[in-house]
Amino acid sequence: MRKQPARHLARHLARHPARHPARHPSRRPARRPARPLARLLTVLAALTALLCHATGVAAPRAAAADEWNPPSNLVQPLNEVWNHVSTTYPDLYGFRNYGWDQVMANKGSINYCVRWESDAPVSTTLRDQIHAALKKQFAKWMAAQVENGRAYNNWPYTTVPVNIVGWAVKNRSTLQWTDNSVDIYSGVLDGAGAPQCAPDCGRFFHQDANYSRCPGGTARHYDQSLWLTKGFQGGAGGDWGQRVGQEYFTGVLNQENIHIYLHEVGHTFGLDDFYDWTPTGQCCFLMNAGSATQITDFDKWMLRDFWRHLKPRYNL
Repeated sequence: MRKQPARHLARHLARHPARHPARHPSRRPARRPARPLARLLTVLAALTALLCHATGVAAPRAAAADEWNPPSNLVQPLNEVWNHVSTTYPDLYGFRNYGWDQVMANKGSINYCVRWESDAPVSTTLRDQIHAALKKQFAKWMAAQVENGRAYNNWPYTTVPVNIVGWAVKNRSTLQWTDNSVDIYSGVLDGAGAPQCAPDCGRFFHQDANYSRCPGGTARHYDQSLWLTKGFQGGAGGDWGQRVGQEYFTGVLNQENIHIYLHEVGHTFGLDDFYDWTPTGQCCFLMNAGSATQITDFDKWMLRDFWRHLKPRYNL
C-alpha cells in the first residue's frame, strides 16, 4: 500500500523517515572525583531525600528503564527491520508528526476528520457505523501497546479514545443528518478538488499546535483524516491519515479487521512497507501488504520497537 497519497499536499510523512549520527564515546577515562567532594555529594543527596520526604515533594525521577523482551525467534528479524529503518528513513528522529507525537500532544487521544470524496449519500446510521468501525480498528493498533492490562515499555496509555470531530464533503446535501454532533465542512477543497476539513484546524498544517484560527479551537482540531474516495483502489497512509476506497470501507464495516485501513495506520505510526525484502523467518504480516489481514505478533513487536526508539524524546 502506498504511504504517500495521490492528490494531497506535498508535505507528508516521508516514506523512509533517518540515519542518526553515530555516537563515538570519548576515549578519555572519566576522572574520579576527589574523596572529600564525593563525601560532600553523598551528604547532599541524603539531605535532599530527607527534605523531600519531610515536605511530601517527590524526588526527581530517573529515566525509566527500557522494557524489551520480544520472543527469541523475532529478535533477529526485528533487528533487521530497525537497521533498515535507521539507514533508509531520511529524518527518522527529526520528524515530529508520527502518530505517536499526535497521541502524546493530545495527552492520550486522537481526533479525526472524515473526508467523504463521493456523491453517495450518508445517512445518520451509516455515519455512526463509520465512526464505530474507525474507533474499533484504530484501537487494534493501540492494543498492541498493552500487555496483560498494562501499557508496555512506559507507553502512557492503555486506551486511546478516537474523536471524530468533522466531516468534509463537496455538497452538504450528501450528508443526510441535521444534528450538530460533528463539524461539517462543505465545499472546502484541496488543490485537486477533493473535500477536506478546514486546514486551520488540521495538525498536518499546524504542527506547532496553534489552532487559534480554527473556529472550534484546539478541542475541534483534527490530527488525521479518514479519506474515503469513490473508486479508489488500494490505500495510502502517513502522518496526515489514511486513504482507502469509499466502497471498500463501507462494504466491510462489520468485518473484524479492515485490513487495508489497518495497514495504512501502521504507516501513520512509522512502520514501513516490505515490497522488496522480508526479514529473516517472516513471510506473512500486515505491513507486508497482501500477506496478512490482521495485526500479527510480528507487526505488534515492530510497533513496540518503533516506540522503544522514539520514546526518549518524551522524557518519560
